[in-house]
Parts: sequence; structure tokens; C-alpha cells
Amino acid sequence: MIYTGNRKNRPQQMTLSEEFFQGEKTAVEVAINVIYDGKEGDIINQYVTFTKILNEQIRLYGRTKEAILETIRICRYKDVLKEYLESKESEVVDIMMQLYDQEEIMRVHDIGVARESAIRTAVEIWQESGATFLATVDKVAQKFSISHEVAEEEVSEYWQE
Repeated sequence: MIYTGNRKNRPQQMTLSEEFFQGEKTAVEVAINVIYDGKEGDIINQYVTFTKILNEQIRLYGRTKEAILETIRICRYKDVLKEYLESKESEVVDIMMQLYDQEEIMRVHDIGVARESAIRTAVEIWQESGATFLATVDKVAQKFSISHEVAEEEVSEYWQE
């Protein structure tokens, strides 16, 4: 495994049981060697450098095409993956933008799931506490900053007769 983040504790090897099961032995044990930054100038070192430059550009520009293009420009200037980036720049940009799009889709999905869960819980609590359907619609509309019509649809979905 190539590790590209910052980590104070730098183990040479990681195991499945240590990372995910607090050291408990599992039916299948997997151990991997961890590579942190390779040797100066080798492909691993260049890849790690690329990811660090990319992370810095994301901090400056967000997850945008501008961050990707600036990363490529800096890497080419610093002779990091230069030949590859010169010959495959459009493919790299396309792949990185697709990754951003997938991350955004998952983020929006997670927000939607959390919102749905919060509305369901609110409806259940207000109904159990004796609120009427219409009072619950009003409360949902206000609490979640949605229109009365949308709130009525949401409350209808979770209201227990």
C-alpha cells in the first residue's frame, strides 16, 4: 500500500485485525507493507508528491478543474510525472473530475439520507407527543426550511395512522 497522507506513527506493516478489529484475530488475516514516499525521483516518490501537490491545490481552489490543472502545471514544472502528464493531461483531468463528481454524488446522497432520517424522527416524535398532522406539517416546514407543500408530502410519508 502506498500511503500519501501525513502520519506520525509510521508502521512498516499494517494488519487487518489491528486497523479494524482492535487487534482481535479474525478468520482471515491480511498484512500489507506500507510505502510512504519511495526513493527520491522514483515513480512512487513522484506519485506521493503529485498527491501532496493536489491536496494543497484542493485546499486553495476546492475540488475544481482549476485545482487539477494547477496541480498538473506545478508537477510538470517540478518534473513530477512530467512525461506522463504531458502525454495524458486530458485523460488525467477527465479521471480526476469523474472522481470529484462521484464524491459529490455520495456527499449529496449522504445529506439526503440524513435529512430523510431527521424528518422521519421528527414526525414520529411530534406524533407520539400528540401533535396533529397539520401542526406537524407546520413544524417540519419551519424546522427544515421547506415549503408547506413539501412538508405535507414528507409528513404524509411517515405519519402512522
